[in-house]
Amino acid sequence: MELYKLLETFNGFLWCPVMLVLLVGTGIYLNIALRFFSFRNWVRAYKCLWQGRSHQSEHGEISPWNALMTALAADIGTGNVVGVALAIAVGGPGALFWMWVSALIGMITAYAETMLGIRYRYRDKDGHYICGPFIYMERGLGLRGMGVLYSFLCLMSSLGMGSMVQANSAISTMEYTWHVPTLAGGLIFTGLLVLVTWGGIRRIGNVAEKLVPAASGIYIAFSMIVILSCLEQIPGALASMVCSAFRPEAAAGGTAGYVISRSVRYGISRGVFSNEAGLGTLAVLHGPTEGTTPHEQGMWAMFEVFFDTVVLCTLTALVILCMTGSSPETIPYEGAALAAWCFSRRLGIVGEYLVSGSMVVFAFATIMAWFYLGRQAAAYFIGGCGFGENAQNMFASKVYPLLFIAAVFLGSEARLGLVWLLSDIWNGLMAFPNLTALLFLSREVTLPEGFLRRRK
Repeated sequence: MELYKLLETFNGFLWCPVMLVLLVGTGIYLNIALRFFSFRNWVRAYKCLWQGRSHQSEHGEISPWNALMTALAADIGTGNVVGVALAIAVGGPGALFWMWVSALIGMITAYAETMLGIRYRYRDKDGHYICGPFIYMERGLGLRGMGVLYSFLCLMSSLGMGSMVQANSAISTMEYTWHVPTLAGGLIFTGLLVLVTWGGIRRIGNVAEKLVPAASGIYIAFSMIVILSCLEQIPGALASMVCSAFRPEAAAGGTAGYVISRSVRYGISRGVFSNEAGLGTLAVLHGPTEGTTPHEQGMWAMFEVFFDTVVLCTLTALVILCMTGSSPETIPYEGAALAAWCFSRRLGIVGEYLVSGSMVVFAFATIMAWFYLGRQAAAYFIGGCGFGENAQNMFASKVYPLLFIAAVFLGSEARLGLVWLLSDIWNGLMAFPNLTALLFLSREVTLPEGFLRRRK
């Protein structure tokens, strides 16, 4: 218990105003430098994306579409369901407002880090791309030590947010909905993961291409059914999101400041957890893409952040607020169970089953994507520490997969609060070096050909 309180205190310090200012401030600075490209040209930008090619490399890299699905798999996970439920329960309905803020501002951050990741990527001796923030830290800034630090933090995040959190939420959903024993659910989930990740990034991309659209479509359809069935409650739910974000009705200034700070902190931290803008992970996932340009992949990343948070997270929040009367903290459920309970109130057992299935698929897809992320980071970390190529390959191909699979299984048995707390800590630590690198390399972030150019 003392360790948990210590970690909670450190997490509160980590996600203090300085961190929030750095996250939001970096996005604002990049928006100004690029003349609010993500706001002024988003329709035109997204239209250009669908004109891209789907070239598949003979080296086994992935197409732009598969890269999009893999990146969405990393984004669309438990953060869209469980993260939203926890954010609202702890930070109030206003937490979603700050999730919107983090997403709309973070779209340009995702564009910048993805573009830099593509620009500085290179091939190894086997012809596969090496990419990610650790590469632009090393080759753009000339700071290999920063790259090694980031790769270690990314490695730890993959064993926390990318595996334990997702597995915990998926198994909890299976236990609540289908009464699957935790141990059995963990073994099934882990076994399926081994089958998919064994085939590398190409198989991960192919599986994500099938799972993500299907699960997203089902989730959106049933969310809309619930929301449209209680239209009269939507204005109140939306009003509570905005009003709760600032709490003008709070009597005491100190109380208002405390409530607002919790709303901002949980909203932005859960927004980052959901869309990962500012963490640098999108640069890794888009890195192996063939037949594309840095600008095109940057625009894909913008779309992913918008779809993940502004669309999916908003749907989840509206379902919860409409079904709980804007008071989810009074419901005797949390996380995935709370979301499943809300859907079952309106749709019955069928809706609960389908939505719970979507949540399990979201978690599984996220774990697949984070396996690739962590493996890239693990290889760079071992190489950056001065170990030889044999040790680097051994750790990335043998040791890391075992650690990751163990984390997935242990995550199904761990306490939900502790797992999320550790993930928040690694997320915050990851963001610092990446945002610092983006600020120093901001002058190398340019606009696509034909769009308003940045002045020199």
